[in-house]
Amino acid sequence: MGSEWTHRTFQQLIDDGSLEVGDGYRAKNSELGGHGPIFLRAGHVSDTRIDFEGVERFHAELADKVQGKMAKLGDTIITTKGNSTGRTSFVTDRLPPFVYSPHLSYWRSKDLNRIEGGFLRYWSNGHEFVDQLRGMSTSTDMAPYLSLTDQRRLKISLPPIEDQRKIAHVLGTLDDKIELNRRMNGTLESMARALFQSWFVDFDPVCAKQQGRHPPSLDPATAALFPAEFEPSELGHIPNGWRTGCVRDVVEGLYDGPHATPPAAESGAVFLGIKNLAGTRLKLEEIRYIGESDWPRWTKRVQPRADDIVFSYEAALGLFSLIPPGLRCCLGRRLALLRPNPTSGSRYLLHWFTSSYFQELLQARAMLGATVNRTSLLEFPSYPILLPPEKVVERFERFAKPIWASIFANDTESRTLAALRDALLPRLLSGKLPVPVVEQIVAEAG
Repeated sequence: MGSEWTHRTFQQLIDDGSLEVGDGYRAKNSELGGHGPIFLRAGHVSDTRIDFEGVERFHAELADKVQGKMAKLGDTIITTKGNSTGRTSFVTDRLPPFVYSPHLSYWRSKDLNRIEGGFLRYWSNGHEFVDQLRGMSTSTDMAPYLSLTDQRRLKISLPPIEDQRKIAHVLGTLDDKIELNRRMNGTLESMARALFQSWFVDFDPVCAKQQGRHPPSLDPATAALFPAEFEPSELGHIPNGWRTGCVRDVVEGLYDGPHATPPAAESGAVFLGIKNLAGTRLKLEEIRYIGESDWPRWTKRVQPRADDIVFSYEAALGLFSLIPPGLRCCLGRRLALLRPNPTSGSRYLLHWFTSSYFQELLQARAMLGATVNRTSLLEFPSYPILLPPEKVVERFERFAKPIWASIFANDTESRTLAALRDALLPRLLSGKLPVPVVEQIVAEAG
């Protein structure tokens, strides 16, 4: 750390007009439920992104009243209460406008010639802040809590403003690419889901042929695979000649893992948990490893392989994910695995299991418990499924497989970029690694 670095407290930065530290708006229940500004609670903030799904909104006429607690571009966000205390995020121009809730605080640069907001973003993930946060959270017997008073006492080491900007830029470049991959994957998955919906839910090709039209966007060979009429079935009207069956008809086996958790290891295979399931694919930003000595026991029933489908059967129901190529992993508690038959189509089955029909079926047949609900693994093989002809499934897989290959490739690249960012961050924040060297590393990685 060079002599040009300065060491200040947040209070000193507040006093000289460089920094603003604030908390959120204490909303009344009667103020929520409208179509106005978003009210962002701490539960929607993670260290990787802000999830706006299911957020509450203020009534539109309250917009002026809550304006003072609205997020601004460049804010660093910190969760301040409970076991999630210390999670941080950052306000970019891609986020919708929102109002902070009381369990969120923000750090806002008031003088961009002295403090770069992006530098605060990464400082909040560095050892200097994390070590201070740990000391504050253990200073009381109560649940962890980071008060505004505690935040004002924080000490920060600041490089010259040009270095702050460069550090924010090089680390932000990596995060921008990770975010781009995330959005690309959302688009790719929407494409695969739309194709599934068209062929196997709405039956668009069959409807078109029934009306004497050529199915739009389909080549003649693919269009020829679909009939022109429907027939009744237990799933409702389905294309003529298609069948219905049950899950056991399309899988080689259904397996669950040991009902225990092995000791954590520093490295090794990935021990999958419910937290690693994110809708339709695995989320591997936060992983637990299993040691080689424990590996045989936890893979005695099954060793997951590419194109298997893992799903949650207890607590968080209805989460299904494909096992990507190259992942060495084992099942954790409350997870089960389906191994599709070679002709069943892993991607077809994934989209069937995540379809609204099957998700509603899971909820309707859930076994209600005192603390958590569960899916019966004994009954699961009997759950219904649509069985199109093998050639139709094969053609769907031909279209969907490259899409999912791109999704997996983007996920892999993002994990590599995140690992690079996390390796560079402490060395940049300590001044041990010159910024120009890091700029070259990031340029080569991109």
